[in-house]
Amino acid sequence: MDRLAAMLLRHGRVAPSLLAREPAPELPGGTPEWLRGRALNHAPAPADGLLALESDLFELGFVLSAPLRRRLAAMDAGELPAVGRALLGGLLARLGGAVDHVPLFRGFPRSVPADTFELYVRRVFSVLLQEPEQPCVLCGRVATVHPVAPCAHLVCRACWDGADYSACPICHRRLDPADPFLRPASEPPADARPPVDPRRRTLLSLCEDPMEEAGAIVRAVLTRQSPPRPEDRDEVLAALDAHWPAAPSWLPEAIPVRETRAAVLAVALRHDPAGFAELLDRHAGTATDVLRVLYAAMGGDPGLRTRPPRRTTLPRPLRRTLLAALDRLSLPLLVEDLERHRAAWVHMAEVLHPHEHHRRFPTAALAFAALRGTPLGTGTPFARAMLDHAAGHPGVLAFDGVRLRPVTFARRIESALRAGDLPAALALLRTRPGELARRLAHLARLADGPDAAAALAAAVTEAAPRVSPAVLVAALGRLRTAPGGARLFFPRGGAAKAMSVLDERPPIPAATVAAVSGAIEAEMLRRAAALPPLRLALLDEGLTDLLAPAAERSASAALVRIPRGSVQPIPGGERIRLFLHWADSPDERVDLDLSVAVFDERWRFVGLCDYTNLTLGPRAAVHSGDLTSAPEPLGSSEFVDLDVRAVRRLGGRYVLPTVLSYNDVPFERLARGFAGFMETPPGQFGEDGGDGEAFDARAVRQRFDLAGPAKVLLPLVADLWSRTMRWTDVNLGVSGEIHDIDRHARSLARLASAMEDVYGLGDHVTLWELARWHAAARAEEVLIRHRDGTTTLHRRTPGEPPAAFAARLTPLPSPAPAPTGDTPLPDFAALVTADVPLAPGAQVYALYPALLDPTTTTLLDAADLLTPLTPATQLTPA
Repeated sequence: MDRLAAMLLRHGRVAPSLLAREPAPELPGGTPEWLRGRALNHAPAPADGLLALESDLFELGFVLSAPLRRRLAAMDAGELPAVGRALLGGLLARLGGAVDHVPLFRGFPRSVPADTFELYVRRVFSVLLQEPEQPCVLCGRVATVHPVAPCAHLVCRACWDGADYSACPICHRRLDPADPFLRPASEPPADARPPVDPRRRTLLSLCEDPMEEAGAIVRAVLTRQSPPRPEDRDEVLAALDAHWPAAPSWLPEAIPVRETRAAVLAVALRHDPAGFAELLDRHAGTATDVLRVLYAAMGGDPGLRTRPPRRTTLPRPLRRTLLAALDRLSLPLLVEDLERHRAAWVHMAEVLHPHEHHRRFPTAALAFAALRGTPLGTGTPFARAMLDHAAGHPGVLAFDGVRLRPVTFARRIESALRAGDLPAALALLRTRPGELARRLAHLARLADGPDAAAALAAAVTEAAPRVSPAVLVAALGRLRTAPGGARLFFPRGGAAKAMSVLDERPPIPAATVAAVSGAIEAEMLRRAAALPPLRLALLDEGLTDLLAPAAERSASAALVRIPRGSVQPIPGGERIRLFLHWADSPDERVDLDLSVAVFDERWRFVGLCDYTNLTLGPRAAVHSGDLTSAPEPLGSSEFVDLDVRAVRRLGGRYVLPTVLSYNDVPFERLARGFAGFMETPPGQFGEDGGDGEAFDARAVRQRFDLAGPAKVLLPLVADLWSRTMRWTDVNLGVSGEIHDIDRHARSLARLASAMEDVYGLGDHVTLWELARWHAAARAEEVLIRHRDGTTTLHRRTPGEPPAAFAARLTPLPSPAPAPTGDTPLPDFAALVTADVPLAPGAQVYALYPALLDPTTTTLLDAADLLTPLTPATQLTPA
């Protein structure tokens, strides 16, 4: 499947290339038995083949749109199998079913030993005492001990069951599939056909113009105000790279997120060096923008978190283009930007050679002379030219007789804040609206008294129209969250290593919070009111559980895109199965571990289930066995079954599923890696002691990729008392070479409890608030759907301002229920599950889009609720 078709399929669009007649591809290794021999083989008639394909798609959670079904119905019996294989293969990959999932114990969970320590002793005896051509040290049998390949451990065929083990029973590394030790496993029971979660059903529509659809997807991602998820960014860059002759027409006029912008410019530089200067002039407004482009072009991180793997020599025309972009900037901003990333610019100056062009680009040469501390007391023509140029910019650079020293804005603002001088700080920050918004909580603590609070609110009112909505939303959440719990920090690294400390800051006076937050909310409502009006908006009370998107640059690619910190129900069944799959790096072995730690209501340790303890309690949690290698093509899979009632009987409340790289290999080196969880319906997955398929794509409720430099991932925290999970998607900062749950349990508990404090007690902006701003400012009527299924209707009164209307839109039921007669269909909706009729062309955000047709509605991502609130005069990108 080509990249464009794969991108469109992820968005529910089936490209014509998937419907072209071609030889049927090989099935994915993990295609389950219930799919084989149906739509994938030649049916006796096209109609029968189409019905079989629809059935298979429906069981995976996908439904054909009418135009797509008509296109498939027109195919003959020779074409349909190829289409079925392509469609099902691509969709299985999204769910994690395109690979074989073979746990260590193939009879999992029935055959997992209850005593992990006894199993460990048996393995140690075998590896230390077993000799070739000698009786077995465990059972004494003769001629039953043989080496296995490729690890060469001596394994007794009588003590270790080759029909149950899928790897070496001594070291747990994968074996050669042809090794005689491995015997066919017993046949699985009859298929139980678990139902797909109705919320996850997705409509597949026919894409008539793939290039136009791809351009729309690219523009939607590039115009977002918050950093996109890595999966979205990578998808866009791959599409631009593969279709560059058409790609420039996909680019929007402005790309707000600077690191995304730099990555796009790096693609342009590869494909069109001649047109690069024009794009750079349009999109690069600061020296840091130029630095990001340099990093991206050299194969580094445009977010400037890590240096490029190599420093590339630049052609002379490109050097002149980059220096010209720097020279056009004002000297104060250029000097400050270079100082902000001093080490990186000193490194890059060696490839730019700015002093060679000091006559042509004097401002750039002067800024680099100050950055590098170039001696200018020598009297050379270069030194005289630099000093003369510096004399025209007093207050920016100071000459000490030898070198120029910068006088930066950051030093002045830090001095004012340390002195507690709010008027001086505001005077400086009024010229930097984005900086003012980012420091708002600090400034509010300096606002002592009504006059100071009023001055701060006035400064915010003045600055807010020039600040991006993402920055304002983050500032509003920090301002409203009272201290006393924990503070979380997510350093800007690819691993998003979170750290927590006790929040000991003084509280912000309530009057100050009200005044400043009111100024921000008024600005957001003003922006929303400038958007096209709406007849009827539909809001879901469940959106109060979902936070506004933030820090998504490190978010995992997931089947269900839940914003970090949000809460959602866990599967309703009493048994949940966690899964992990990975394949080794091409040049090294990777040992990942799926582990679970259980804590009580006060975060006291209850127990764990991992490779050292395969069963917790009376099989409250059961591990499928530790695999220590994952060679291609099979890779390795591990599972943990959780019995919710049994874990609670042990005193457990919080469950922390964790993925750890035991031998310290970052996830980004994996050939592939993903994890997730399934709901285990009755009679499935070995219920009541029987064997079953370890993995079933139909039961998957969440799947997420393992990526980035992380080595320990905590995807979620499950609360068994409330039967909810908080989506954390964070990595624990670790050191050393051996990582397991026992070593990191306390750190994980501190991190998880801090997440509960910060997101559970904090007053962060939610998707409910974002949707309410849209509805209150734009709609004549607003329909609120409550958690119990009831609805209430709110009508705007004549002349009612948006702020007053927004105050009436609460998630609490009101005495005015929605009328039961004919009402217009909503033309804007923000929902958890899109299970209601909507007006043609409606704009819809839904965590679970269900059967929404992307050809008749405009599907919004969470970040797309922010993007329209961007002011035309914005100066501060995300």
